[in-house]
Amino acid sequence: MQKITPCLWFRNEAEEAVDFYVSIFPDAKKGNVLRSGESGPGPAGSVIMVEFELAGQAFQALNGNMEDPFNNAISLSVDCKDQAEVDYYWDRLIGDRGKEIACSWLKDRYGVSWQIVPAILPKLLRDPDKTRAARAMQAMLNMTKIDIAALEKAVAG
Repeated sequence: MQKITPCLWFRNEAEEAVDFYVSIFPDAKKGNVLRSGESGPGPAGSVIMVEFELAGQAFQALNGNMEDPFNNAISLSVDCKDQAEVDYYWDRLIGDRGKEIACSWLKDRYGVSWQIVPAILPKLLRDPDKTRAARAMQAMLNMTKIDIAALEKAVAG
């Protein structure tokens, strides 16, 4: 049993967002949907909360955030084995209404921040050769979506 479950607060699109995320991640699951009854808090039958799972991690999506939009103070990081996986998650999460940020970060159509990180990136940034690590950092800082080949070329000098 997972002890801590992140809860993402949406304005009124929690179920739509869950359906979007579940369509992207393999083995994702949409769970229970809690709906308002006659006594509220919203119109009878409207979605209050949706439970879902991405890559074995449980989440909750809650409708009710009318005042505080998502911001960069928290992001969801996706570990990727190779460029094909980076491209897959980047392209789907950014979609047609998302926004590129920098250094592997993007915001999806709902304003949720994601980091799409190839496995090699942290290894290169921690390279014991400080010059190589600095080149990896400089290359990353000039990218939005991480390009592994360009990163490796920069590190090699």
